[in-house]
Amino acid sequence: MTSATLAERLGGEKALSTGIHSDLDLADAVRSGIPYPAVEHVIEAGLLSANEMYELVGSRRSLTRKKTKKQPLSAVESDRLARVVRVISRAEEALGDAEAAYRWLRKPNRALGGRRPLDLLASDIGARMVEQSLGRIEHGVYS
Repeated sequence: MTSATLAERLGGEKALSTGIHSDLDLADAVRSGIPYPAVEHVIEAGLLSANEMYELVGSRRSLTRKKTKKQPLSAVESDRLARVVRVISRAEEALGDAEAAYRWLRKPNRALGGRRPLDLLASDIGARMVEQSLGRIEHGVYS
């Protein structure tokens, strides 16, 4: 997945207030803080529920404050949001469609120690485990 594609999944130039054309552009956007409208876009697009957003990206209190004050996400929250959207998009590619990815991400997975793949996206290590599992699926190894 390209950085431009990931930026579109985050709401594009409208939500991000800037064009993302390279990995460096995306890294700069994450470091300076992704604007709050990207959070709303991800929820409205059905990639995450509001509760999942609070569990994986930032607390309800923090995100509500940022919405009210029109502040961008912190660099840490921005990194989490970009990671979660990247892995969700990767699941859609590997499994063939959004509905299959939605189900797979939210169902306990034996290859991941009985954990839901979505829950593992809270950390970089967990996200890598989920991506490895998706790679095995793409290569025909049951995961």
